[in-house]
Amino acid sequence: MPKPAQFSTKDRILSAAEELFAVHGFAGTSLRQVTSVADVNIAAVNYHFGSKENLVNEVFRRRMDEMSAARLAQLARANAEYPGQLRAVLAAFVEPALAIAGQQHNGGAFVRVIARAYAEKNDNLRKFLSDHYGHVLREFARAIAACLPQLSKEQLYWRLDLLAGALTYAMADFGLIKRPAGISETDHRARAAHELIQFAEAGFRAAATP
Repeated sequence: MPKPAQFSTKDRILSAAEELFAVHGFAGTSLRQVTSVADVNIAAVNYHFGSKENLVNEVFRRRMDEMSAARLAQLARANAEYPGQLRAVLAAFVEPALAIAGQQHNGGAFVRVIARAYAEKNDNLRKFLSDHYGHVLREFARAIAACLPQLSKEQLYWRLDLLAGALTYAMADFGLIKRPAGISETDHRARAAHELIQFAEAGFRAAATP
């Protein structure tokens, strides 16, 4: 993996860890592997992060802070400009996440790291994500509830959870639909967002059942 000179030591460590976590998982990646790829010594990791657990958390924080801020900003615009419109709320949830996935500097690797977080049992990481980003999901839950007051809280959270899973799948480009030749990554992500938003809107609007 390239190690550009303009990247700080901390950035190099985070990028190396992100790539290794994506491939080997959290438990399967050692700090020695991280220091080797980042071309730093173990003292640098200890100085910047203190522990492997903190390093895992900071890999998420680096991307999630940006994505969460973008989601909340777009949600605020949706509430102001399109009050009560479910599709605008869903777009605010989906589009910033797909934009992160398409970023240069290993945006794709971070998506695979998110998939690892779903797949691996890591209670400390899940608590970190809940403590720092749970408020974002709650904001979206409130906005969706305002659009669909007939849904129970349980049904709303089931459907929001299913949307998050489908979004992770779409971000990782795991599915049958691959980017066609001649179509830019930006246009492909836009099509993915459009299809997922339509799909999610139909799911959220499905009749509430006991």
